[in-house]
Amino acid sequence: MDKYREILQKYWGYPDFRGIQREIIESIGSGKDTLGLMPTGGGKSITFQVPAIAQKGVCIVITPLISLMKDQVDHLRKKGIQAAAIYSGISRDNIVQILENCIFGGVKLLYVSPERLSSELFQAKLRHMRVSFITVDEAHCISQWGYDFRPSYLNISLVRKFVPDAPVLALTATATPEVVGDIQRQLHFKQENVFRMSFERKNLAYVVRKTEDRYNELVHILNSVPGPSIVYVRSRRRTKEIAELLTKNNISATWYHAGLEPAVKDQRQDDWQHDKTRVMVATNAFGMGIDKPDVRLVIHIDVPSSIEAYFQEAGRAGRDGKKSYAVLLCNRSDISKLKKRINETYPPQEYIRDVYNHIAYFFQVGVYSGAGASFDFDIGRFCAVYHFFPTQVNAALMILQRAGYIDYEIEPDSQARVKFLLGRNELYKLDNLPKNEDAVITSLLRNYGGLFVDYAFIDEGYLAMDSGLSNNDVYMALKSLSKKNILSFIPRKNIPRIRYAVDRVDGSEVVLSDEVYKNRKEQFVKRIDAIIKYMNNDDVCRSRQLLRYFGETKTKDCGQCDVCLSHRNNRESRREFAEAQKTILDFLDDGQRHFITDLYKVKLRCSLLDEALEYLVKEEKILVDGSYIMKA
Repeated sequence: MDKYREILQKYWGYPDFRGIQREIIESIGSGKDTLGLMPTGGGKSITFQVPAIAQKGVCIVITPLISLMKDQVDHLRKKGIQAAAIYSGISRDNIVQILENCIFGGVKLLYVSPERLSSELFQAKLRHMRVSFITVDEAHCISQWGYDFRPSYLNISLVRKFVPDAPVLALTATATPEVVGDIQRQLHFKQENVFRMSFERKNLAYVVRKTEDRYNELVHILNSVPGPSIVYVRSRRRTKEIAELLTKNNISATWYHAGLEPAVKDQRQDDWQHDKTRVMVATNAFGMGIDKPDVRLVIHIDVPSSIEAYFQEAGRAGRDGKKSYAVLLCNRSDISKLKKRINETYPPQEYIRDVYNHIAYFFQVGVYSGAGASFDFDIGRFCAVYHFFPTQVNAALMILQRAGYIDYEIEPDSQARVKFLLGRNELYKLDNLPKNEDAVITSLLRNYGGLFVDYAFIDEGYLAMDSGLSNNDVYMALKSLSKKNILSFIPRKNIPRIRYAVDRVDGSEVVLSDEVYKNRKEQFVKRIDAIIKYMNNDDVCRSRQLLRYFGETKTKDCGQCDVCLSHRNNRESRREFAEAQKTILDFLDDGQRHFITDLYKVKLRCSLLDEALEYLVKEEKILVDGSYIMKA
């Protein structure tokens, strides 16, 4: 048995690889830069975890998803595989310890966020590591032509300079042919090397339902298709609104968005994962890294801005291979809403310059000063003061970030902070504390230093993993200890932050290059046009439309989407209509005149009989004379 299959069976219990897993593993295992295109649920993690175990050294896994890091590290450790993750909230001492373990062979897989790659500490330690290969998850984020470009991903090319002999494995579930080429260029592939697994999902029926009453349609669909479900909406406000609507209709539901407290998010996700809640109503902040294979239904009540986003979110249904549905609810008003998003996402350049000036007024930053200055940004207050709209301000700031003028963190991982209010001796004298609170205190003392002197940044997720509690248990224990004045606990906050990357200039001097603005706006318009076309095209199989967008031309009708079912019903109707005509003509084949009422002896539905009779008269295949009828 080969080493890769032996590892697969030992740690995962699978008899063999599936799809293109083996080809990708053998490619990266032989030292080749490799790009793997695999649909959601295609088994991406196996393609880097297996070769990482097989090779000497540490595999560095770059992913933007902290929840995914924690989840995969936890699963790997339970299997006896050495894995670690570095993300904000872990103390510097712990980070140093993890990096040292990587240098001395104590870690096989190291998960890091792309932002971490630019830190001096990480780069200094990286030079001394034996890196087997670098895995880039969600690789489409490195492409400026992709729908989810993240500037921090550009740091990955820096890492290659420190470990030039380590090959790169890039993985994505959504990439157009243009993005496929750009990923390889951005990651400096030595030569083109792409493995494609068809994005076709044979068990997933795509449906576009045109309706003027989305809410009643939503309830109707959820009542018609049983099982765990996700409902995607565009705004945080609508998550709660629709979850409450479903609850009133006796459908178990909760809501999720990025602005919720971490403990609340964890609890709601856990309840949904374990079927305590049936429906998760969420923004696109929910889903990436979520491994729930039995989702039967994904409904979009608002139309996404791109095929890529829709395909990835819809693909979270039916990962267990069983029949599932992806439903897009829409109507004519969505076209104007989608077109409106173009100006919301790419406001006029003068507007962007105006926002830039007003940010400086808001924070009182003078011209030719401010480089490195950082501010909490209350976007609601800013818009109230200067009469801007939040959506366009947010878009303007993101464009200014791409242009290099500011750093703009929409949802900064601001980290919780803790400081003990009791001295060490007083703390040790405490008894009769609830078990969870005692476990949290022990974990804090074990993992963080200086807590009796000043506030220290902590991570509830790390404490949970260390203490064996849930994230929610840790959060509630910290809140309780804070109320008892044993410690001071400052929870994480999700207030956006703005940092001046360079000295402030006058707005008239702000340069927005074609690469930053014009070209990206054109790409956005193309993506909007593509989703509108998908929404309105009732002639071509939905699955075919999606696959062709991603460059798969050799496709066939799925036979289960709304278009295919409509075509099949039409074919069946035409066949039934033709058979009705033949039945009437056969009845009149004796050359005799018959009373029209005699036709009711023929076993046909009245409506079908009348329709076929009218057609035959028009075509002059039968003659009607008063109450009589005969073959022409």
